[in-house]
Formats: sequence, C-alpha cells, structure tokens
Amino acid sequence: MLNLSKNNDVLGTTNRGNVAESGLCTLCRADCAGKCETWMSSLKGRAMLYPRDFGLVTAGSGNTTHVGVSYNSLRIQGYNYGAKGVASGRTTNPDDCLFTGVGLETAFGKGLKARLPLMTGALGSTFIAAKYWDNFAAGCALAGIPIVVGENVVGVDRKAELKNGKVVAAPELDRRIDGYMRFFDGYGAIIVQLNVEDARNGVAEYVIDKFGDKVVIELKWGQGAKNIGGEIEVKDIDYALFLKKRGYLVDPDPELPAVKDAYRQGAVKGFARHSRLGYTDLPSEDAVQENFMSNVESLRALGYRNISLKTGSYGMEALAMAMRYSCDADLDLLTIDGSGGGTGMSPWNMMETWGVPSVFLHAKAYEYAALLASRGRKVTDMSFAGGFAREDHIFKALALGAPYVKLICMGRAIMIPGFLGANIEGALHPERCEAVSGNWDSLPKTVKDIGSTPEELFAAWAAVSAKVGPEAMRSVPYGAVAICSLADKLGAGLQQLLAGARKFRVTGISRDDLASANRETERETKIPFITDVQDETARNILLA
Repeated sequence: MLNLSKNNDVLGTTNRGNVAESGLCTLCRADCAGKCETWMSSLKGRAMLYPRDFGLVTAGSGNTTHVGVSYNSLRIQGYNYGAKGVASGRTTNPDDCLFTGVGLETAFGKGLKARLPLMTGALGSTFIAAKYWDNFAAGCALAGIPIVVGENVVGVDRKAELKNGKVVAAPELDRRIDGYMRFFDGYGAIIVQLNVEDARNGVAEYVIDKFGDKVVIELKWGQGAKNIGGEIEVKDIDYALFLKKRGYLVDPDPELPAVKDAYRQGAVKGFARHSRLGYTDLPSEDAVQENFMSNVESLRALGYRNISLKTGSYGMEALAMAMRYSCDADLDLLTIDGSGGGTGMSPWNMMETWGVPSVFLHAKAYEYAALLASRGRKVTDMSFAGGFAREDHIFKALALGAPYVKLICMGRAIMIPGFLGANIEGALHPERCEAVSGNWDSLPKTVKDIGSTPEELFAAWAAVSAKVGPEAMRSVPYGAVAICSLADKLGAGLQQLLAGARKFRVTGISRDDLASANRETERETKIPFITDVQDETARNILLA
C-alpha cells in the first residue's frame, strides 16, 4: 500500500514475485526462502521497523505519489501536543507517555478480548491450512488473537464419520480446536465457520456438544477472494470420488468415463471441489432476513453464546443486509472482507476483477454504521479484511471504521511466519522435517545471515519461553514463535503510530487520525483532504 517495488533497500527486503497492494507477493509460497518485509519480520520482530545499517546510512521516504482511491491514499495524522487515553495510574508527563506504554488490548462482542486488534482470515479446508495448523493455532493463542477455522474442514476429512448425514466424529476439526485451546489464556477466540455443507453435516451441533460455548460459531456469506463457494484442488481421483459422495460439486466430474480416461492418460491432473452458493432458493431480501434470523435463533437454541458473520465484497445492498441483520440478531462480530483478499484457491481473474475493493467497501461500512447508530441502534462490532499486512494498514483500517471496528483481519500475512518457522524447524531438526511440513534441507543464506539457532533467529523466542516455561517450550512449533515475532513487530509499530497521534490506547483511535492525500479519496471516504485538515485552526493562530 506504499509502493509496489519488489525491492526495499531501506529495510533490506525483496519480494520473490509480483507485489500486491499489501506488500506481499501475489503468489506467496510456503517454501519461500525470503525475503519480503513480513517474512523478515517473522524472524526479527520490531527490528524491522527501522532502516538497516544504522550509523552508515541515511534514509528518506520513497512514497511520493498517491494516485487513485486506496488505503495508500490515506495518510496518518501526527500531532505536536497532548496525550489522550493515558493508562490509569500514569500521568501525562513525558516520562509516562512512552510509546511502549500504548495499550493495544481490545474487546468485542460479549466478553471477548484480544491482546492486539488483529485476527486471522479463515483457514479452512485448503491443504496448506491443515499442514501448518499447529503453527497457526499455537502462535495465535500465544499472541492472544482470534483464529478462524474456515469452512469444509469436516467435509474433506476422510476420517470424519457421518451417520444419517450428520457428523459424529471429526478428528481434523478436533485437532484444530484443541491446538488453539492448548495455549489459550483468555485472550483471543477460536471461531468455527459454517457454510451450506457444514450446516447440512451438523457441524454446529457437533461443536457445541463436544466443546461447549467456548467456541464462536460463524455464519459465512462470502469472502473477498471470490463470489462463489470455497474451493480446493485434489490430485487423486479416488479422493475426488470421495468428495463427490460427500455431497460436493467436483469439477470435472470424476464419475464420467471420459474424465476417468483422461485422468489415466494424464490429461486431467486435478479436480476442483466446490461448495454451494447460499440462499439460491430465496427470492427476496425479506426471505433472506427471515432465513438468517431463524438460523441465528437455532444456533442460540443449541447453546452458542457468541455468533459472528463473515461477508464478502458484494455490493451495497448485501453490505447493508449484513450490517442490519447482525445488529438485529445481536451478533458479536461482523467481518467485512474487501476484494483483494484470499488465503486459498480462487479463480485468478475472478479474484482480480470481481467485487468492491477494500477501501470503498470499508468506507461505506462506516457510513452505514453511523446511520444505524443515529437511529439508536447498537452497531455490531466489526472487523475489516482484504489485503492487509503491516502495522500502518492496521492503523488506517481501524481509524477509517472507528469507533465501530475493533479488529483487523489478516489472511496471508499471518500464514507466512507459520511457513517460515516450519521450514526452519525442519532444517534444524531433519527428524521433524516431514512432521512439520518443512521444505528445506538446510538453512538458506537469507536465514543464516540472521542466525543459526532458534534462540538467535526468532526475536520472540525468549518471551515465548518465559511465558510457557522451558518444558512446554520444547513442544511449541517454531512457526508459532515466528507468529509471535511478527506480532511483536506489528504491535510495536502500531504503538508508535498511535503515540504519534497522541492516542495511548488503541480504542481511542478515530477518523480524525487520518487525512486523504487526494480529492478522489476524500470524496469516497469522507476523510478530509490533507491540507484542509485544521486549516481554519491554523489561520486563526496566524491572525490572532
């Protein structure tokens, strides 16, 4: 969201592939040897906030253009006096107003809280989510942020048992929930999504019976990566046949003789498993509302205390429906995912061309939230998603949606440290390489330049070890420590930005902390143009 150059000489980072607006490569590889900013931050933590080679260099901003409407065209305000939200027991004396004391804890829904205003995107039935789940789950629990178990986890699990169409055993889903709860200490949440197939399979009933109301259940309308149901690709025709028998659409159809022949001959090398679109049998908005409210009531009757909704980058009607229905149903969280997001398999040109880009969608979400609030309605706490990776992204999205947005949802950015840590663990401990899905036989130079032991490599190693103790530390996945290292960088960077805005609690962030860098962005976001902000106040000072 700053510039799309592949190389950042100031930070010493390089993108392997084409650069997305988030700063990540458009195609992020689990076996990547580095070294984008997020990859490096997963090792070095807050050290990545600063230019490299201090004492030998000077550095100046390379971000000189703000073209079009995007998060890049929003600038963060800084102020030269005052201090708001200083913690109880502290004074506004400069000795007490250190950026390291800025409070990042946030709360949302009914009794839910997080150490950082951050959560993961949905990590569901994609194989990459399954392979690295231990890293993701432990890391997010240790960092104190929510994690989302995405759709179809039960449906694609060959070991899951269904009787009369309802799940009675789901070992993969159990592993996902247990992996997070092992290190859960009251901060964060484990959220389990429901799509059409999950609802049919009785996933909600299974989860509440086995895990109780400590799990948040999430209804899923859509996502920012595609406007059709979730997809995965499988290479094995037997697995494709299994998935079709489970009730999924599999393309091409593995039961067709011509497809079987093409598979044997090598022309067909994979099969795409698709989920179904929701609400195809409902003809009107009123029918959708009635169905949605009924579904929520059913979940509450099962015993769920916390319920959330995830919606995608549809148009304004769908956005308004999601916000109004969430409000009416007293949901705990509404995640709004703009175009450009994505963690799994999506048709590429669909991802590139469909839906409402994040900044437009999020600006409208604020507008509609303010409209609901003006009518005396309690607006559902929101999370914004869609192409975020850095601390400045977190600040801008929180401020754009303030005070209604409590969390920022990151998909691929939080997965990168999981990959990196697993690769390092496999290289340092070859006997674990297969178990942790490591991709390296040895440490690449990009890693060796930082260190050769986990204690040297991961900025958060000592902090995590102190938290869990030396005995438990032996079983903490390296990818989890890498997630904590990334969280250290994101948290410290966010603290610095907040302190510069004279906000000493993240909950005090506001739209006044932003300015638009061009008139088009001002028009779409209603954030004033940068030289208009405080211009009247400035003139009064000069003319006094």
